[in-house]
Amino acid sequence: MTHTYQITGMTCGGCQNKVQTLLSQVKNVQKIDISLAEGTADITMTQHIPTTALQDALKNYPKYQLTEVQHTSAMSMDMDTENRTWLATYKPILLIFGYILTIAIIAGYMEHGFMTMTAMRVFMSGFFLTFSFFKLLNLQGFADSYSMYDIVAKRFKAWGYIYAFVELGLGIAFALDVQPFAVNAVTFVVMTVSLIGVLQSVLNKRKIQCACLGAVFNLPMSTVTIVEDALMIAMSGVTLLAVL
Repeated sequence: MTHTYQITGMTCGGCQNKVQTLLSQVKNVQKIDISLAEGTADITMTQHIPTTALQDALKNYPKYQLTEVQHTSAMSMDMDTENRTWLATYKPILLIFGYILTIAIIAGYMEHGFMTMTAMRVFMSGFFLTFSFFKLLNLQGFADSYSMYDIVAKRFKAWGYIYAFVELGLGIAFALDVQPFAVNAVTFVVMTVSLIGVLQSVLNKRKIQCACLGAVFNLPMSTVTIVEDALMIAMSGVTLLAVL
C-alpha cells in the first residue's frame, strides 16, 4: 500500500536526502518517493504504519513536519465504493463508452461495407472530446488528482492543465482527420505515459481517485482505467501501422 504525506521544511536536495534516510529507517517502509518541489512523499509500506511513527522518525529535526494528505478522502472513497456494486461504481464511464461506441459504429457503416478505420477514428475523437470536456469542467481539480499518480504530472504539475487541452486537440484532430500519422503517434506516446502511472497505482493498491473523468465523478483507480488507456494505445498503434 502507498500513502502520500505532506512534508514541510525541505529546502534543498540535502533536506530531501535527510528526510528520505530517516523515513527509510522506519519498520515496514518499502519505498519512498519524495518530491522536493511539491513537498510530498509517497511512501510504500508492507503494512500500515501509523502517521505518528513516521513523525517520530523526524522528531530530532523539528523543521521537518509530516502530515498525511488525502487520508480522509481516501477513506471516504473506500466506504463509498464498498457500498456500491461494480456496475453502479462505473456506470458513468460505461454509459459514455456505450454512447461513443454506438456513434462510431454508425459512422463506420458505408454503402460499400463497414469501414473499421473510420469507426476507430470516430471513436477516438469522441473519446478525447468527451473526456476533455469533463476535465475542463474543473481543470484545477483534475490537475490535483492527476498529479497524484501520473509520472509526469507528479514532477511537473502544470502537465495536468496541459494534458486536458492535449486531449481536446487530439479529439478535434481525429474529427477533422488531419495528419493521421502525427496525431496517432502523439496519442500512442501520451496514452502510454499515462498508462504507466495508472499501472503503478493499481499494482501498489493506492486508493486514489481516477482523474479520467476529471473531478466530476468519484471513480476509483482500477483495471477499468488500465483497459481504457490500453484501448486507446491499441487503436492508435493499429492506425499507425495502417498509414505506414
